[in-house]
Amino acid sequence: QADVARVAEAYFKPSNRTIGFFIPAEEEPLRAEIPAIPDVATLVADYTGGEAVAEGETFDPTPANVEARTTRFELPSGFEVAFLPKENRGETVVMTAQLRFGTEEALMGKRTAAELAAEMLGRGTSTMSREDIRDEFARLKAQVNSSGGVTSSRVTIQTVRENLPEVMRLLGNVMKDPVFDEGEFELLREEQLAQLENQMSEPTAKASVEFGRHMNPWPEGHPEYTPTLDEAAADLKAVTVEEARSFYGSFYGAQGGTMAVVGDFDSEEIRPLVEEIFGDWTGEEAYVRFDRPFRDVEPLEKDIETPDKSNAFMIAGMPLEMRDDHPDYPALVLGNYMLGGGFLNSRLATRIRQQEGLSYGVGSQFQVNSLDERGVLVAFAIYAPENADKVVEAFRDEIGKMLETGFTAEEVEAAIAGYLDRVQNIRSSDNTLATQLANNLFLDRSMEFTAQVEAAISKLTPEAVNEAMRRWVDPARWVIIRAGDFAGAKEAT
Repeated sequence: QADVARVAEAYFKPSNRTIGFFIPAEEEPLRAEIPAIPDVATLVADYTGGEAVAEGETFDPTPANVEARTTRFELPSGFEVAFLPKENRGETVVMTAQLRFGTEEALMGKRTAAELAAEMLGRGTSTMSREDIRDEFARLKAQVNSSGGVTSSRVTIQTVRENLPEVMRLLGNVMKDPVFDEGEFELLREEQLAQLENQMSEPTAKASVEFGRHMNPWPEGHPEYTPTLDEAAADLKAVTVEEARSFYGSFYGAQGGTMAVVGDFDSEEIRPLVEEIFGDWTGEEAYVRFDRPFRDVEPLEKDIETPDKSNAFMIAGMPLEMRDDHPDYPALVLGNYMLGGGFLNSRLATRIRQQEGLSYGVGSQFQVNSLDERGVLVAFAIYAPENADKVVEAFRDEIGKMLETGFTAEEVEAAIAGYLDRVQNIRSSDNTLATQLANNLFLDRSMEFTAQVEAAISKLTPEAVNEAMRRWVDPARWVIIRAGDFAGAKEAT
């Protein structure tokens, strides 16, 4: 009783109370009147409906069919183009284009200027303001996504068939006639600094940056260098609009670029526009791809404190010296799918999320380059800080079980069916298909390579998958970075 009185006196303060009184009234309360249900047949008697929506065709997204329907051509500037016209519901069409820049030496020290140059392209031309550009894309029912960095810049646009020609002309204006207004540049700088400020206390951002710096140890100033968040902020404050404008003038052009158009469009109508915009557009600096060779790194376990954050983040990975044409590549693709790439059906998700309830989201990714022997197997988890050690222990235990006992025949059979069905569904997206076709242009590949990989996956045995995983996955080589309020979690317990 004494404890109850003590707690009540400590916490139940008069100033912290909300009190309500119910006072019954003598008069009849006002009530809502519900009207009678109207006769639906009468309401729609004169309705004729809107304009019919084009249903489109039933398109089979197999590699063979995609290849059969695709045409390719190259412009004098070096710009390569792939067209895949097909009838879509709503007459939608997707266009994606990527420009590639410079040489390794020419790009040194230009990361921040390049990133801001890419962002400035939609912020005004000599004839249009940022608002004009935004409104015009909206009028044309165009959804625009763009990004850019020191080695390349990409834009993807989805619109409808009748508007694609105007969208292409608008895109050409935006890409080839930016004004680099100083006021717009300062607004962009403020936006970027605000985003960096938010990231500086976020576990996911801090762990990811630290992971990238350890896994890719390039020298400062190199195009592949990963800056700290503080370095990125300092560079952003120091860069000038003149530097961004100079980067654009030196490097932007269609040399080394690729484009793919997929969906409902007329090839004979769009090709002349592509030739007009990109046919002779070249930058001052030539594009020469540079190698990104494999770099082995030391194993590492590191914790980063992010006070007062309710969630923690773990990222773990190990480097792999292989390309996607390696004989073991299909087996590792399927092995990763069963380990963590298949999300809820994967081993990591089943153990860490479903069985032990330690993580809100957990999985793995297998990323391998097509031109350099440089790959990585990555795992990640989002969890409460107090579960940090349990998450790592469960992760290591599942890796050990995978290597010791391997995947079962039932797992492999289900994974083959699930993975192949998944990639087929993903290819039914025009965005995904356009990106793949554009990348294939750069790699000098047809869809035959994709068909070969999928055929190899369809024939995999448990023995082949398990042997490949044991050859490449070494429990002693993991780099594990965790970020969260670990000190606060210990104090709470």
